[in-house]
Amino acid sequence: MSEHRYGFGVETTLSPEEAESQIREALADEGFGILTEIDVASTLKNKLDIDVAPYRILGACNPQLAYQALTAEHSIGLLLPCNVIVYEREDGSAIEILEPNLMAELTDNSHLRELAGDAKTRLERALAKVEAG
Repeated sequence: MSEHRYGFGVETTLSPEEAESQIREALADEGFGILTEIDVASTLKNKLDIDVAPYRILGACNPQLAYQALTAEHSIGLLLPCNVIVYEREDGSAIEILEPNLMAELTDNSHLRELAGDAKTRLERALAKVEAG
C-alpha cells in the first residue's frame, strides 16, 4: 500500500472498471456508500474535447461516522465525503483514498481524531480487499 501526505492507495493490474467494482464492494462491506461520482475523463471530453485515460472520483461516506462527525463539528461537512479515486495506469489501474486524519488535523476536536482513525482503519481494510493482480 502506498501512502503520501494526503492519501493512501494501491496499484493493481485490474482494469479501472474492475478496480472500481472491487473497491465499491469492499467499501460497502465496511459500511460506506457512494454519494457522488465524477467521471473526470468524460467531463474533460464533453467540456474541453480532451481525451484522457479513465479517471473517476467517488465520494464515499459511512453514514454513522458522518453523523458523529457532523454532531461533533457542524462545519466538518466542508471536508466530506471521503474521496476515492480510480484511474488507469500503464499496466492496470490505481486506487487512492483521501487520508481521513487530514480532517482531524484541521480541527481542535479530539472526537474527530477518533472518528478519523476509525474511518482510516475501515478504508484501509477496504483497500486491502482489492486484488493486487
